[in-house]
Amino acid sequence: MADAATQAGAGAAPSHPERAHAADWVAVAAGSLGALMATLDISITNSALPQIQGSVGATGTEGTWISTGYLMSEIVMIPLAAWLTRVFGLRNFLLTNAVLFMAFSMMCGLSHSLEWMIVGRVGQGFTGGAMIPTAQTIIRTRLPRSQLAVGMTIFGLIVLLGPLLGPVLGGWLAENVSWAWCFFINLPVCIALFVLLVAGLPADPPHWHDFVNADWIGIVGLSIGLSSLTLVLEEGQRHQWFESSEIVTFAIVAVLGFILIGISQFVAAKPIMRLSLLRNPRYASVIVIVFAVGAGLYGVSYLVPQFLSLIAGYNAEQAGDIMLLSGVPAFLMMPLLPRLLGKVDYRLMVISGLVCFIASCMLDTSLTALSTGHDFVWSQLLRGVGQMLAMMPLNQASMAAVSREESGDAAGLYNMARNLGGSVGLAVIGVVIDRRNAFHVAVLRDSVSANSLIGQERIAASAAGWLARTGDAAYAKMQALAQFAAQIQQQAAVMTYSETFYVLAIALLTCIPLALLLKTPASQPGGSASAGH
Repeated sequence: MADAATQAGAGAAPSHPERAHAADWVAVAAGSLGALMATLDISITNSALPQIQGSVGATGTEGTWISTGYLMSEIVMIPLAAWLTRVFGLRNFLLTNAVLFMAFSMMCGLSHSLEWMIVGRVGQGFTGGAMIPTAQTIIRTRLPRSQLAVGMTIFGLIVLLGPLLGPVLGGWLAENVSWAWCFFINLPVCIALFVLLVAGLPADPPHWHDFVNADWIGIVGLSIGLSSLTLVLEEGQRHQWFESSEIVTFAIVAVLGFILIGISQFVAAKPIMRLSLLRNPRYASVIVIVFAVGAGLYGVSYLVPQFLSLIAGYNAEQAGDIMLLSGVPAFLMMPLLPRLLGKVDYRLMVISGLVCFIASCMLDTSLTALSTGHDFVWSQLLRGVGQMLAMMPLNQASMAAVSREESGDAAGLYNMARNLGGSVGLAVIGVVIDRRNAFHVAVLRDSVSANSLIGQERIAASAAGWLARTGDAAYAKMQALAQFAAQIQQQAAVMTYSETFYVLAIALLTCIPLALLLKTPASQPGGSASAGH
């Protein structure tokens, strides 16, 4: 077991002192910086996408692959990271990823074609995806039990703030400097990361026998299964789901991949995805909750900017300022959370966080066509509190529910569940928005038909205004009808967004009973990490 821990990247002394050494904190800083860079790059291109598409000659549909390529490769790499860490050694693996991430970032920034941009983004996703679970593993293996809460708070803060800061930073760079700097900014960060990794992590030899004897059935199944599932979820709504032969093909490949993963659980000595961890009800409950919270986080990150853009007329930078409000509680609560994690029952914290998140979604169900960013202030602040109270204990509980030797595999499953939850959440939100918007448009049009006196009066008044300005009766009538149709679309969109927030609230509400399965480690701040496993 000690050897397995070393292979998993513990790298440090086998016995952990009560307080971490300086080198341990340097290693934690390196892992955290890598995770920040990876989570930031998930969304940094979102605000700059129009400029990027224009420069590489991509249409709106083609341009979505700039984001999809990153997500697809990242979600495949996350569960592979524990195995690759054992094969190459933690420091070798992370140093290589830092260099490759920097190279792929430069490729993206210098790209003049969509093909090279997608290759660069896929490469970024693979190398960046490795940095997220390894950061969690470094914290779990390098810090003593008494300081684990501090490390997990840092990790949780990064995972929450990365996707929030990405669109704001990307929009500012695209507007004030150049879209290419959304990628060039990674150069100094990667250099700093390289230095921290060399200083904080000891050299550890590769273990090539883990490569030769790997679970290749599971690796192939995981690669084709998760990548195809991500494509189905990201592109399904745009291609009318199973009306598209491409979506059907990817869905079949995804099912085949998951069948191979299932087979590997029985035939492989060390399955690449250790689904046996889910037999532990404490760990399984964490995975289900983080899946739902991931759907909520990604869903809100999509809904709020969309509403502010389409209804309130905000630009990307203005919408980003509103999104950042949810990060304010994170910074304010950061000094307090490690103390709470050591004294307050995890179930109470997670349930309180879910209740805050649910309440924030319910506040946004009363939106109107006149709502602006000011109407999101309280819901965003409450959402920030909820995210911190829910995610911090879940980060800690996921690691406390397994042994130190299993921490790498557990971190991979945890982070994969959060990202996969986000993809599923966005897919479901896309379906809800598309279908409910069509329903509301149809209902509103029926209610203001030719027999509606109020509707006809509104059109007549608008036409009179246009006629006074233009003197053309036909043009005035046409403009009045167009304006009325736009108002119908706007009102339908407002009702749809309100209903979507309600759906998110219901989904999060169903997780509260699962939170009762969580268990605060009995031996805080000391004791075994595998207690109860």
